Amino acid sequence: MTHSSTDRPDRPSGAATGGAVVPVLAFAGIVVAVMQTLLVPVIKDLPVLLDTSPGNATWVLTSTLLSGAVATPIMGRLGDLYGKRRMLLFSLAVMVLGALVSGFTSALVPMIVGRTLQGFAMGAIPLGIGLMRDMLPRERLGSAMALMSSSIGVGGGLALPAAALVAQHADWHALYFGSAALGVLCIVLTLVAVPESPMRAKGTFDVAGALGLSVGLVLLLLPITKGSDWGWTAGRTLGLFAAALLVLLLWGLMELRLKAPLVDLRTTARREVLLTNLVSVMVGVAFYAVSLVLPQLLQLPKSTGYGLGQSMVVAGLCVAPLGLTMMLTAPVYARLSARFGPKVTLILGMLVIAVGYGAGLGLMSAPWQTVLTSVVLGAGIGLAYSSLPALIVGAVPASETGAANGLNTLARSIGTSTSSAVIGMVLANSATHTDGVALPTMHGFRVSFLIATGAVLLGMVLALFLPGRRPATAPVLLADSEEDAALRRARELLGGGFRGRVLDAAGLPVPRARVTLIDRHGRRAGATLTGADGSYALAVPAEGPYVLAAGAAGHGPHASRATHAGDDRAVDLDLALPLPGEDRSLPGETVTA
Repeated sequence: MTHSSTDRPDRPSGAATGGAVVPVLAFAGIVVAVMQTLLVPVIKDLPVLLDTSPGNATWVLTSTLLSGAVATPIMGRLGDLYGKRRMLLFSLAVMVLGALVSGFTSALVPMIVGRTLQGFAMGAIPLGIGLMRDMLPRERLGSAMALMSSSIGVGGGLALPAAALVAQHADWHALYFGSAALGVLCIVLTLVAVPESPMRAKGTFDVAGALGLSVGLVLLLLPITKGSDWGWTAGRTLGLFAAALLVLLLWGLMELRLKAPLVDLRTTARREVLLTNLVSVMVGVAFYAVSLVLPQLLQLPKSTGYGLGQSMVVAGLCVAPLGLTMMLTAPVYARLSARFGPKVTLILGMLVIAVGYGAGLGLMSAPWQTVLTSVVLGAGIGLAYSSLPALIVGAVPASETGAANGLNTLARSIGTSTSSAVIGMVLANSATHTDGVALPTMHGFRVSFLIATGAVLLGMVLALFLPGRRPATAPVLLADSEEDAALRRARELLGGGFRGRVLDAAGLPVPRARVTLIDRHGRRAGATLTGADGSYALAVPAEGPYVLAAGAAGHGPHASRATHAGDDRAVDLDLALPLPGEDRSLPGETVTA
């Protein structure tokens, strides 16, 4: 065996791989949701606050949606290439900058610029999920991804009453300063508690692909969000839809020709990935419907005969259980998914959503009824949202986790955007005019709930065609015979491969450490747990270069490069785990004799 020089990838000093990683990443998702939700209490007042027309004021919301949609898949790909933690910090820094820009202005154009910068924070969700996949052991991954995926709903549910309280009793610019402070806190926590992932995709960043996707998404989402204002049959609306179709078609053809595309469309076209993204659109539609309907119903005056006459703050508190229930379903999801698989959990979640909307049709006459509806819908949406990243992660190579989850998050955004446009149109077309003011009707609310029910039922049908649960890729070791199992795996290394021991900083064996074999394309080629003596053995599917990544609780991660000749001989390679916070080296190639 021969060794070349050491290559040390960037890793911040003091980073720890302990239990703080999951809550810090989930907190990042909550901060993103707060950024999205903070203007909801003052939406109707924006034209006066910005001294502009209602049509121009909507660009403050639309700009964030468009930049978030564009940034999500791009930041995911950049994270796969250059480091997910690095891109997470960049996304949060841009969000803080945008919040400060908006916080110091009351003019329309600077406000739109600030909100556009804040939209970059949307990339934190797929980047966080990718970091969890790369660092966490299998037994913790399900509940961690569930918590991260649900954080958007959690943050939105918690932020709504808090933002309403601030908007009601303080200068509305305080909303931006508060979100900037949360962003800074999140950056500090990430620097301290979240290490960089050793996983890297091959290739370079596809600049042309990023520009093409950005233009296509803007052309698609712009008429979706503005169609109700412009008219759905207006030439501008139809023209933008046609242009979006053309640009995205040309972009797809270009991506298929590249060796290192921004989005691997062949992977995206796999049945499990495509269906999961389509289901995500439907869940996004269902999620946003309740967020649009219940706050308006609660705040309408009782004189209408159906409004509940509650204040802005009370309305926010009544809808807050939606996010809280989503957070509480994360551990429930982990247990259900471990037993039945994410497909079954997804279908169960959508069934609960359908029941919640069906019951909600008759539960609109008292504030406590809206709380009950929020709880049921939060439970269903939490289960559904938690299942989506698990389905994506299980269907794509490790090197594409960030980009694939970025597209999945984008699919949800398209669902929420479509929901906002369609339900906004329904409420506007069914509104009654009292003293020159258009008020939504109970008929419009119920039609909105029916649309959400139809969307989630369509999602259930699509989910039925997802592949069933796959067997675990990692071997299950019996606690009383771990050493025998490790020796047996070593003897069964018929096709050749790597074997050795995982040791701690003092040179002692580390039992039950996870060792992952990654091929030249960044795909996981095998994984195992070490025995009681720290030994491992992994077969290789073919000759070529590999990376062996090892990790265990209480230790820093370690990754080593090695090359196997593809014969029937095993390469001996020990992996030494550093102390938390120390550098992780990537030694040069190890070649068989």
